[in-house]
Amino acid sequence: MITDRLAPYPASPRILLVDDEPKIRGFIARALSAAGYAIDCASGGAEALRRARAGEYGLVILDLVMPDLDGRSVLAELMRAHPGQPVLVLSCLDDVTTKVTCLDLGAHDYLTKPFSLEELLARVRVQLRGEPHPPGEVLRAGGLVLDVGRLEADNGAGSVALTRLEFLLLRELMEHAGQSVRKEQLLASIWGYDFDPGSNVVDVCVRRLRSKLGFGLIKTVRGAGYQLAP
Repeated sequence: MITDRLAPYPASPRILLVDDEPKIRGFIARALSAAGYAIDCASGGAEALRRARAGEYGLVILDLVMPDLDGRSVLAELMRAHPGQPVLVLSCLDDVTTKVTCLDLGAHDYLTKPFSLEELLARVRVQLRGEPHPPGEVLRAGGLVLDVGRLEADNGAGSVALTRLEFLLLRELMEHAGQSVRKEQLLASIWGYDFDPGSNVVDVCVRRLRSKLGFGLIKTVRGAGYQLAP
């Protein structure tokens, strides 16, 4: 029987599942638990924020339509409290405006209901895919410096904290400095081959990097993708 707090497996990534529908919450929690993840559940936005502030989560799966707090407000507050927190929005709202708003607020992924359980588990695996961060490792490309261990970038105006996806995208572009990297390649290497190729998450992530590090940093190459500016 699934309760609103499952006993965690010490070695497993912890996931916070936020959904006000008991049946959906129980169904997803059972599937994630069977896949080996430690699950905490919240039935509303206020409880989700309380749990998120009290613990560290590898991923938050967040519904948007809840009776107490709008999920977008919860997402915004989560990003203020934990800027690098991976969040997968799982919602019945399928309009483009809502998706773009959530991605702009800092969500790493967006999946609409009804959904395939196999796809949800695949997207969870993508978000929890471990990335080695050797302490002290630094990448350089021209005047841009990327601190791999701290997930920080400096383009000459001081260090700026990056989310995990912003870091991965910038690292990919730095590793191909001087070359155009196609959107499909970025989707495959960072979000996984199973991610919707029609998604605009790459564009949103590039826009966030430009706002943090300067709008001249990443060049759009028409028909060829993106390139780190020389």
